[in-house]
Amino acid sequence: MEFRSEFIVLFDRLQIRYYGIIIVAAMLVAAYVASRLAKRSGLDSEHIWGSLTWAIIPAIIGARLWFVLFPPQSLVDAGQDTAYFFQNFFDLQNGAIAIWSGGLNIFGAVLGGFLGAYIYLRRNKLVLWQWLDIAGIALPLGQAIGRFANFVNQELYGVPTSLPWGITIESAKRVEPYRSLVDYPRTTLFHPLFLYEAIWNFGAFLILSYLFTRKRGHFRQGDFFLLYAMQYAFIRFMLEFIRVEVSLVAGVNFAQAVCVVIFIAALAAFVVRRRGAAPQPAAA
Repeated sequence: MEFRSEFIVLFDRLQIRYYGIIIVAAMLVAAYVASRLAKRSGLDSEHIWGSLTWAIIPAIIGARLWFVLFPPQSLVDAGQDTAYFFQNFFDLQNGAIAIWSGGLNIFGAVLGGFLGAYIYLRRNKLVLWQWLDIAGIALPLGQAIGRFANFVNQELYGVPTSLPWGITIESAKRVEPYRSLVDYPRTTLFHPLFLYEAIWNFGAFLILSYLFTRKRGHFRQGDFFLLYAMQYAFIRFMLEFIRVEVSLVAGVNFAQAVCVVIFIAALAAFVVRRRGAAPQPAAA
């Protein structure tokens, strides 16, 4: 066994990437917490693991597909646009299939995972909003853990900073114009966006789980998932201002545009649904 900066080598050729280990750990921890919340709510916690088995593959496919369809501008400038990814689909380093090299998008992951879980819930005749609430609490925890996979790959950082908690990024992992070691020497510090988002998500998990377990009687079914969507759309929109790798569509930051749509839609649904629905029972 050999330990390297981004992966473990077994039997001299099998590579196990830390990125994948962290992502799997994030999913399992989030699913475990969700199962505990379900059990506390008097629900069959086995449905959490059942929905996870239906959600995991669509989530990975969705996460990668979103990245391929809307690649960062730095890759587009280097010639790795959507057409490149599909033309080099089976390139194990940079092709569309190379998820182990990074390039998974949270929007696509949630969308794909939701599709898979929705099919499972419908097949088992379960109440959608009830289970989405549990997902909305566990997801921020999974995201908080999963963001450290971005740190391992050095792929989620912001513009240079003089703040003491800034991190260094290898020149090979940087995007233009930050690759120049003359203008930006090796000691240059960058905003640790992965850490900012991880801290925010963990805080969101603590607050939402507290409200769910202690104040649930003040909320309607579906409120917690909508609150999750709103809070994430907000922080992602704000962090995009200092992110160096952004996706542009017609000159507009696509992630920020998606965040605006998600926030407005979730807020509208939150307000409209609370006018007509009764509060859900308090936690047991």
